[in-house]
This record gives sequence, C-alpha cells and structure tokens, in this order.
Amino acid sequence: MPASTSKSLRVAVLADSDTRWKWGSLTASRLSPAGSDIRLDGFLLRGRATPTARQLEEVGVRADSLREVTALEFLRELGEEDRVYDVVVLALVGGAVQAVLHGLSHAWDGRAKRPLVVTGYVGVVYEKLADGLLLRHGADLVLANSRQDADRFRAVYEGVGADAGSVTEVALPFLGGAAYAEHDPAAKPGRPHTVVFAAQPSVPESRKDRTYLLDRLIGHARLHPDREVLLKLRSKPGEHTTHIEELPYQKLVQKADPPANFRLVYGHMGEVLDRTDLLVTISSTAALESLHRRIPTVVLSDLGVREALGNHHFVGSGCLASWDQLDAGHRPVPDADWVARQGVAAGGDAYETAFDAARTRLTELLAADRLPPLAPYYTPVTAPGYLPGILARHHLGPDGGPLPGAPAADREPSPVRQFVRRAARGAYRHGVQRVAPVIRRMGDL
Repeated sequence: MPASTSKSLRVAVLADSDTRWKWGSLTASRLSPAGSDIRLDGFLLRGRATPTARQLEEVGVRADSLREVTALEFLRELGEEDRVYDVVVLALVGGAVQAVLHGLSHAWDGRAKRPLVVTGYVGVVYEKLADGLLLRHGADLVLANSRQDADRFRAVYEGVGADAGSVTEVALPFLGGAAYAEHDPAAKPGRPHTVVFAAQPSVPESRKDRTYLLDRLIGHARLHPDREVLLKLRSKPGEHTTHIEELPYQKLVQKADPPANFRLVYGHMGEVLDRTDLLVTISSTAALESLHRRIPTVVLSDLGVREALGNHHFVGSGCLASWDQLDAGHRPVPDADWVARQGVAAGGDAYETAFDAARTRLTELLAADRLPPLAPYYTPVTAPGYLPGILARHHLGPDGGPLPGAPAADREPSPVRQFVRRAARGAYRHGVQRVAPVIRRMGDL
C-alpha cells in the first residue's frame, strides 16, 4: 500500500443507519488533515435500519461512491491488496463494530501496511456504557464526543485491564449553524415564536407515554395560538433509523385534533433549528445541537428523570423542566460548566479546535512505517461464551474468518433475490410497527 500524503486521503465509511452514516462521513471530514483531498467511499451495512434514498437525501452528505453491502462483502473488499484506504470509519452498533474488527484483523493478517480504523458513538452515551465500549475496543481511535465521555471511556477500559490509549476526545461532528439571535428582531422579521419537539424513535416506548407527550404538545399549541408548534420527526412510517419505532407519532396524531398552528416536520435538524425559539425533547442529541447554538433548550421531566429515558444524562444541565412549567412561560438557563463538559461550545471558538488532537494523532499514525495488528479486548479466550455469537451473526468464525458456507460475494444478487430482500425488510418493518403492538396489547388483556 502506498504511503499516505497530506494531499490525498482515501476513506471508507461503513454505516448501518442514516444517523450513523451522517456521523461517520462528517467525522471523516473533521479528522482530515488540513489541505488534504479526501476520497470518501460509503458502504451501507444491509439490515433492518439500512437508510432509504429519502433518508440519505435528508442527511445531505455526499460521497464519491455509496452502496449497500453485507459485512462479508465489506471485509472481502477491504482484504483485497489493490483496495487502498488510509482510514476506515466504523459507524455501527457495538456488536457489528466488534465483528468487523475481528474480520479486518483476519483479512489484514501479515500485511505490512494497513488502514487506520476509527469508531465511536453517534450521540449521547446514556446506556450500555461498558458493553458498547468493550465491543468497540480494538480500533486505533475510539472517539469520545466530550471531556466527560473521554474520562468515562478510559475508566472502563482501564477497569478491565484493556489498553485505553485509543480513547480520543473530540466533539459531535454535526454541531454548527448560526447562533440563536432572538435579541435581534431583524434576524426573524414576521416569524412567529417557534417551539420544536424533537421526537425519538424509541424513547419513550409505551403508547401511553407517547400519547401523553403528543397531547401536551398539542395542548401547548392551543394555549399559545400565536406560536408555531412543530413535531420534528426522524423518519416516515416504514422507515427505520438507529432505533426501532413501534408507535410512530404520525399514527398517533391521526386520532388527535391539533390546531392550525401545530404541524409535523421532517428534514435536516440544522435547518429546523434555524427557525427554533425553544427546543423540547426527552433526551435527543438534538438538545446538544440546540445548546451549541444557544437556543433555549428543555429536557422534559414529565415522565421522570430515569436511565430508561436517557434524560438522566442531563442532570446538572439546568435544562430539566416539565410541560406545566413551559406552558407557564419558563425559560431554561443552561449551566455553563455542564455544557462545557459535554463538548458543546455555546460561546467562543472551542468547537473549531475540538478535532485538533485527533487530527494530529491520525496524521502521526498514518505516517508510521507499520501499525500493530488490531487487538480487540474480546477474544475466544477472554469472552468464549459471548464473542462467537457476535461473530456468527455476520457469518464469521472465532478467528474472524468467514464461516463455512458463508454467502458468496463475487456476484450481484439476482433480481429475484433483490425483490425477496426488499419484501423481507418490508415485512419486518410491518411486523415491528403493526403486528407487535397488537400482540402486546392482547397480552395486556
């Protein structure tokens, strides 16, 4: 493999959902050394959350090439000697990261020069901290989106005796946009005060809680007819994102009678924030995007402050409040120290330098004559009852090589097989969003 130069950087991003594709591709750009010319090849891991064309268009990130693959197809391509990449970004769920790390280790065994492997998290890490982190161990860089996360990540790795040297502090790569300028009337002439609720696919989970939130949002619109109240949705019915959505708000709102100043919106979160005067959510990463732009931001406490909701992450932020308080005119004031610990630069130029250390480290590693073999913490010795199952889901054996009888990747799927795939994916989504809730309700009878 030819040595990398500061003028040319070839990057492969493997992602399994629309949000992770956004994180992975933007992270690749942020990590690129100054003045380098990036060639970005995107690979979408085939599965339940593979993004649709509409979702990809909404993300707004362009790649030099973009196609759908299985893990085995990706590994076979990356294992080819003439397939030259400098950096591989794994924007995947933890188990898939671990499988691909072992697969790459097998594919690159004995190679004198290999690509640098980067992974991390797409947003707030509020659950499965140890599990998710150890599944990501083995990458050259494990990116932490804040100082707080970097400290927690190192503590987990050191606590199990794993090398914590890969942990690298950065920030969320999609922060940005103009700062909130409510004090300047010229910034929004004739525009109504706009309240945006950033919905999440899986939080809260129950019909009762989701209906409650929808009713309160509609109630706020009725209480304030001079305001524009928007329900910002991540996906349309039938689509999936990083998390499964069994009860889409689009279906719940059909049984409501919202006023004229209430409506559903899709699109790029940054564009929605351009017209937002108050951002409300349960625990969405959109709260950090909003805080970064100094937009008044509320994390709801109506359903409790609980780990299951993820809003416990915002304890100490100054943003926790209820709909009763919002209806009465409450305006949250974020805690500056808390905001700084989250990698959110609500003022100054700290965000512009957030990737400097990671960029320097990446440059140094790329310049090395030889990188050590990938060495995940989980091995057949350290986790003999856990790792084989993770690898087998992607048709990999305990050594990271393809299992006997694994699907071939040397030809395009036939039209019939492509049709069956689409039908199976549609049936899965139908089962999640229609059949499963009915069965669950019947079980409660």
